[in-house]
Amino acid sequence: MSKLIGVVVGLALGFALAFGSFGQMLIVALFAAIGYAVSKFFAGEVNLAPYVQGRRSSQ
Repeated sequence: MSKLIGVVVGLALGFALAFGSFGQMLIVALFAAIGYAVSKFFAGEVNLAPYVQGRRSSQ
């Protein structure tokens, strides 16, 4: 599955670079990374609890 995702992202970035500028390719790469992170979060493969919770005092 990860190979398929890599191929699709590579194709999207290739098309963005071929038909646009380097800046547009970076925008596509940014949104691809955001989409990947969101999909991992909803699949339950990422635990954000340590980052979201505040510090706990020992008192």
